[in-house]
Amino acid sequence: MAKEAKTNAMRILDKNKISYEVNTYECDEFIDGVHIADMLGQPYESSFKTLVAVGKSKNYYVFAIPIAMELDMKKAAAAVNEKSVELIHVKDINAVTGYIRGGCTPIGMKKLYRTVFHSTITDFDKVIISGGKIGAQIILAPADLIKVVNASVYDIVQ
Repeated sequence: MAKEAKTNAMRILDKNKISYEVNTYECDEFIDGVHIADMLGQPYESSFKTLVAVGKSKNYYVFAIPIAMELDMKKAAAAVNEKSVELIHVKDINAVTGYIRGGCTPIGMKKLYRTVFHSTITDFDKVIISGGKIGAQIILAPADLIKVVNASVYDIVQ
């Protein structure tokens, strides 16, 4: 059996001795996290999507929210002390993060950007995030995830 190739995110978790599970799935075309959760029978509430935004200051920020929710731009901006933030264009995701749409995870981006998780993340024993490539998920304790990316937690959804 071929060993599953580790993503940068998984190597960072290993290096930090953080326990996690990997879930892989077949995916011909990434639509969105809700589609993947439906396909895999996973709860929306504990499955988090990673969004990248740029502030008025031109700094980049990472926001992770439950997959079925929408980011509240005013709350997100307030959480990072910006006048406003806007999501980066899909075509810029790889240049900014090193990941592609559908495989973007808050762990192991090109730089450690200021990261904010939606406040419900602490409601769960385990959360699901992208594994760093399409077809891979990482399942881990929220406290470990928050710690490894030095994130803060705020109410940032509509």
